[in-house]
Amino acid sequence: MKIMIGSKNPTKIAAVKNSFRDHYGAEFLALDVPSGVSEQPFSDEETIKGAVNRAVRALQQGDGDIGIGLEGGVHETSHGLLLCNWGALASTHMEPIIAGGARFLLPEEVAARLRAGEELGPVMDDYAKKKNVSKQEGAVGIFTNGLVNRSAMFTHVMNLLVGQFTYQREHASK
Repeated sequence: MKIMIGSKNPTKIAAVKNSFRDHYGAEFLALDVPSGVSEQPFSDEETIKGAVNRAVRALQQGDGDIGIGLEGGVHETSHGLLLCNWGALASTHMEPIIAGGARFLLPEEVAARLRAGEELGPVMDDYAKKKNVSKQEGAVGIFTNGLVNRSAMFTHVMNLLVGQFTYQREHASK
């Protein structure tokens, strides 16, 4: 099984590999594919669209069996700005499968900068006084004091995707 990952971000690649660890013989190829949405997705809908676009484009460009798209974004609520993450799994002869993951309220200091048009990755680098937070623990790792990191957050989404995919495959033949 050839699995095309629509990102070269190491946290996303690790999440995909974690979720397919029981699928022996799986080959992985990480591709730099565009999400087709803004650099900082600002709603569930936009974040889902980015994940689906990455999954479909990875599947097409990589000529694989499965395409995976993982996208982080934010979503405005009456309580403030929440971090959100979504994933999509694309395969031939079926509609893409989607799943969402963890959500938590971002500190107002960070939220205000995002509302002003900045992207979460660079804001978090500045806020945490670190480099490449988005390729390491992510905002979730910073704000959960390391209890949950970005790879674990996306692994949860991947498990939801792989579980739905295997369920649909098993039940389609019945």
